[in-house]
Amino acid sequence: MNYIVFDLEWNQCPYGKERENRRLPFEILEIGAVKLDENRKIVDSFQEVIKPAVYKKLHFRTREILDLDAGALRRGCPFPKAVKKFFAWCGEDAKFCTWGSSDLVELQRNLKYYNLLYLLKGPVFYYDIQKLFGLVYEGEKTSRSLEYAIDFLDEGKEGKFHRALNDAYYTAEIFQKLPKAAVEEYESIDCYQNPKSRSQEIQRIYPGYSKFISREFSSKEDAMKDREVTRTKCFLCGETARKKVRWFSVNPKSNMCLAFCPEHGYFKGKIRMKKTDEGKYYVIKTLKLIDLEEAAAIREKKEILRKKRRMKRHQEKEEKTERGKTSLYGSTSKSKRK
Repeated sequence: MNYIVFDLEWNQCPYGKERENRRLPFEILEIGAVKLDENRKIVDSFQEVIKPAVYKKLHFRTREILDLDAGALRRGCPFPKAVKKFFAWCGEDAKFCTWGSSDLVELQRNLKYYNLLYLLKGPVFYYDIQKLFGLVYEGEKTSRSLEYAIDFLDEGKEGKFHRALNDAYYTAEIFQKLPKAAVEEYESIDCYQNPKSRSQEIQRIYPGYSKFISREFSSKEDAMKDREVTRTKCFLCGETARKKVRWFSVNPKSNMCLAFCPEHGYFKGKIRMKKTDEGKYYVIKTLKLIDLEEAAAIREKKEILRKKRRMKRHQEKEEKTERGKTSLYGSTSKSKRK
């Protein structure tokens, strides 16, 4: 088994979001990758500059950070050919590693645009080195930059950042320093290609929390009617953790609850609604073991939201009443003039 640490550089519409191709908001311009064996020793590298076909002019931000000139891009390889070369180089038994989650999403979106998504079957299980760096060195998930992590670990800077192969090498250097146990415990799941049926739904247990990824639903409301979506199960003993605070809406994209297991204590439940490119919805649900203080905070959060929503409804009712009065008086004045 080999680890493939890869990095992508991409462009976006230079004329603004209103003129972008909705199917391809970000077009890949470069693929850089290094291959590590099962002992995490670097054994090979890959680099390919891609000739743009959708956005042939560079966005000003891309031009500022990317050390690629127009001539190199014109001489680049078309994306379909380049990405097939990349997957052939990766080999069949490969585990992907990236800095953050966005590269895998944009790779799949570009594959889908060219009808090549079959080259990478999803959901994709991978290692998010950015997340792992935060967990190992800072005790929590963070979104540090790659350059920050290199400085933190006192690694040398031999090449420019924001070139795909250089960034892949930097990411690989960080990956090599991470404890193997931590890497394997916190494997990430990319759901750009989300589960489509109940049999494909994903249940995973991590240190301190569990994750459930549902199939697709036609609406958020349908998703919240599903018993498996709203179920709270203690991932330590397998018994049902009874809800002390039922699921409540935090915002249009997330819901929260508080559950209790007599043997293992309180759990915070969180549901995040995800929308697919086709307008369907699926759910990522996590149950995290928490203490009494965090449990009290959830109760307080629900009460604060309840009061805010009641106040908002009251204000809307008053505004509606005022609009009705204005409309009535306006009609009366007109009738008197007649």
